[in-house]
Amino acid sequence: MAITSEKKVAIFEKYGKGKNDSGSTEGQIALFTERINHLTGHLKSNQKDFATEKALVTLVGKRRRLLDYLKNKDILKYRELIKELNIRK
Repeated sequence: MAITSEKKVAIFEKYGKGKNDSGSTEGQIALFTERINHLTGHLKSNQKDFATEKALVTLVGKRRRLLDYLKNKDILKYRELIKELNIRK
């Protein structure tokens, strides 16, 4: 099941700069985290779903690159975001 548009809007309102700002780094990281958590739960019950596993690895890589960008741009926002989303480095 995909993330609903209402849930996306809520994520962008909370972590982004507004409900229509889907391009902010913080909002994208929060959305990727939500998708990663969903796919992780799916893979726990479907171990042989290799397409989902590849998609999960791709998302983790994208999120990692965005986190590195945010860390270089603004270290305080980076620390606050990883604390809120419970992401470990």
